[in-house]
Amino acid sequence: MTTGATTVVHESQDELAARTAARLAAALAEAQAARGTASVVLTGGRTGGAVLAALRDAATMSKLDWSTIDIYWGDERFLPRGDPERNETLARRELLDHVPVSPHRVHPMAPSDGEFGDDPDAAAEAYAVLLRDVPSFDVCLLGVGEEGHTASIFPHSPAVAETARAVVAVRDCPKPPPTRVSLTLPTIRNAERVWLMTAGAGKAEAVAAALAGAEEADLPAAGARGRQETLWLIDKAAAGEY
Repeated sequence: MTTGATTVVHESQDELAARTAARLAAALAEAQAARGTASVVLTGGRTGGAVLAALRDAATMSKLDWSTIDIYWGDERFLPRGDPERNETLARRELLDHVPVSPHRVHPMAPSDGEFGDDPDAAAEAYAVLLRDVPSFDVCLLGVGEEGHTASIFPHSPAVAETARAVVAVRDCPKPPPTRVSLTLPTIRNAERVWLMTAGAGKAEAVAAALAGAEEADLPAAGARGRQETLWLIDKAAAGEY
């Protein structure tokens, strides 16, 4: 459940994106100042893409050394490389193609036409192996669906009950595309900061239920929390039932 979570309500989705981008730039700069490197887990969707675009344009991003930031993803649609529905494609278009990030520090999940072929289980296992050398993420960005899913962890799915594996293949998703790869809740909870971002009246019921302490099996976003910080970053419409 979301014990210890903080909620920040913004006037609009545009304000949410701009303020979250500034907050993210500051958090990554803080990590770089402390350790020399930083890491962030990206998400997709309209809000996630808006945040990345705002980060690209934010004045505060000039403080970041992009060559020492590691980029990961919380989930991915298991589609061919470059498919417009892949979260990686969105991130490259809105941010990564516009900043001097090191290619060796960008860690996408494998596409369906990649080295593992059309095998999402192999793609998930390979990402789990990659993450064994990652002690913790500085910031994990997540979206929230109308039914309360986060990453590609849907209510009452095998993924929401997973406790042993760091990354899983997800099949038969109730939203297209049906096959995905996702971090599990234990992996998400290994992040120092977890920020759940969502906007719109359609998300209000899920937001209210999560913040009221819904069970993660019923509403997976309620099980997403950080080691140091859990933030719900929402607009006024999404806060309508909170």
